Amino acid sequence: MWDKPGILNWLANLLFALAVAMMFYGLLFVVVHLPIFPIREVKVIGEVSHVSEAQVQLIVDQHLKGNFFTLDLVKARDAFEKLPWARNVSVRRRWPDTLSVQIEEHQALARWGDIALVNTRGELFHAASDVNLPVFYGPGDSVKTVTKQYASFSKILNVADIKIAHVSLSPRQAWEIKTNQGLLIALGREEQDREKVNARLKKFTAAYEAVLKHLDAEIKYADLRYPNGFAVRKPKKLSMQGWPVAAMQQQA
Repeated sequence: MWDKPGILNWLANLLFALAVAMMFYGLLFVVVHLPIFPIREVKVIGEVSHVSEAQVQLIVDQHLKGNFFTLDLVKARDAFEKLPWARNVSVRRRWPDTLSVQIEEHQALARWGDIALVNTRGELFHAASDVNLPVFYGPGDSVKTVTKQYASFSKILNVADIKIAHVSLSPRQAWEIKTNQGLLIALGREEQDREKVNARLKKFTAAYEAVLKHLDAEIKYADLRYPNGFAVRKPKKLSMQGWPVAAMQQQA
C-alpha cells in the first residue's frame, strides 16, 4: 500500500476530514454549552385554570437544567406532567430563548369514592377540588363504564330536572342512583343489555314527571327492578288517597 500514492492521498484526506469534523463537533459542543443561550421565558399555553404560576416556577427551578440547546425536553415534559391537574403536556423550544409548554388539564366530572377524581374521559386522577361533584362507586376497573352510564342516566333524568348525586355499580353489575334530593333509585342489572336499564329509568322519569313530583311529600326510594313496573316507598305521613299507584305501574 505504501507504494501507491493514490491510496495514501485518499487516506490522508479522510483523516484530515475526520479531524476537521471532530474539531467542528468539539467547537459546537463548547459553544452550545456556554451560558449565552439561557432559557429566559417559560410560556404556558392552553386553557389552564388549576396550574398556578408558583407551580410552574417550582418546576423551572428544580427540573429545567441547561440552556436553550441542552435542555432535556423529555425530562421537562415529565416534570410538568406530574402536576395534579395536567393530563397531557407537550414541550417545545421557541427561538431564541423561550420554552413553550402546552398543558391540557383534566376536566373534573365526578369523584371516585373518596380516593380520586374522574375526568370527562373516564380517567382517574389525584387532585384537590372543593367543587360539589357527583360521586361514583364501583369495582376498580369500572370507572369508564360508570362514567359512560352516568352520562346516559343524567340525560334521562334531566327531563324531570333530577340531578344525580351518586352512581353505584356493584360487583354483581347492579346499578343504583341517588339524587341530590335524597331519592334512591334501584335499577337492578342487565349484564347483556344496559339499554334495558335505561328503558326502566325512562319509564320511571315519565311517571315522576307526571305524578310523583306533584305529591305533598318527597319519595325517598324507588325500586325499578320489576319487569313491568316499579315500586316506591311511601313516606309515613303521606296519604294514599288520590295516588294512582295502579295506573303508574301499568304505565311503567
